[in-house]
Amino acid sequence: MGLANYAITSVNGRWSILHDGEVEGEYITKEAAFEAAVAAASLAIREGHEVHVSAPGVTRANPTGTPG
Repeated sequence: MGLANYAITSVNGRWSILHDGEVEGEYITKEAAFEAAVAAASLAIREGHEVHVSAPGVTRANPTGTPG
């Protein structure tokens, strides 16, 4: 089976999920995007795929973790 990679990313002030090179969804919070990614990842695991899920942490440049 293949690899299912889900990366939470900021796009135009909203959170989205980068999956297979495509930006999917629009979420107000990073947590909501993460929950959606994990739900999709759960289905991918059931199908036998290797799964990676990543989400950015806060930084000094962005201490609140909000998209910018």
